[in-house]
Amino acid sequence: MERTEAATAGPPLQAIADAVRRERTRRDLSLGELARRAGLSKSTLSQLESGAGNPSVETLWALAVALGVPFARLVETPVQAVRVLRSGESAALTAERAPFSSALLAACPPGARRDLHLVTAEPGPAREAHAHIPGTVEHMLVTAGRWLAGPDGAEVELGRGDYACFPADLPHRYAALAPGSAAMLVMEYT
Repeated sequence: MERTEAATAGPPLQAIADAVRRERTRRDLSLGELARRAGLSKSTLSQLESGAGNPSVETLWALAVALGVPFARLVETPVQAVRVLRSGESAALTAERAPFSSALLAACPPGARRDLHLVTAEPGPAREAHAHIPGTVEHMLVTAGRWLAGPDGAEVELGRGDYACFPADLPHRYAALAPGSAAMLVMEYT
């Protein structure tokens, strides 16, 4: 049973910097040209690409539009085999002019299909799941109780508000660790 260390608060600045630079380079845009298209100053964009600053949702949306990419491509962190976000650890981006924040848990890759399930369980034997079709990924957001879930041998303990993402094209399991356990489960097929 694995428990991750607390993540740092705030947006994943280096991942955002790397993504903006990667997408700008891919489109063969200069720093000045991308800044112009996004309505930003060149110095603001330069700071962002160096991993400094604290970009707002509006700044990142403007960059995504100017680059012609989904917003998620700029804020998504590198994918790991099993990813866990503890409640309150997600990197929230705030709006400039509204009491609003957004934390991307996962983006849907091109050509994927997602099914949404509400799962509930009580303490007892684990639900053993066979491997799904190749490329299947499961996303689990705990809404009540506690769970032990994930691929065989890499299960993680999750509490209310915790999120985990894991490959489901391997045998995996779910076990409720508390009465009244519930979760939203998204199955992603590519």
